[in-house]
Amino acid sequence: MGSKMYVGGLPYSTTDAELSAMFVPYGAVESAKIITDKTTGQSRGFGFVEMNSASEAQSAITALNSTEMEGRTLIVDLAKPQVSRTTSYGDRGRREY
Repeated sequence: MGSKMYVGGLPYSTTDAELSAMFVPYGAVESAKIITDKTTGQSRGFGFVEMNSASEAQSAITALNSTEMEGRTLIVDLAKPQVSRTTSYGDRGRREY
């Protein structure tokens, strides 16, 4: 079973391939994705990496968390489960007194 990690503090110029290459020394990388802004397409400075095993992911976290990349401190940790978001526009601006 694979382990998904959050990688924050990335330089905005980082590509998916560069992100993947950072984690390869610690094990097999299933996927690496930089998150981008929907309208501009610019990197948001974080991404997700999925590795084949939990032990490989833990090795990468131990080695890479709090290291620097182009002057920015990386945050590497196990990803939290995604929370579904619902948007309710019906009560926008309404206040209860």
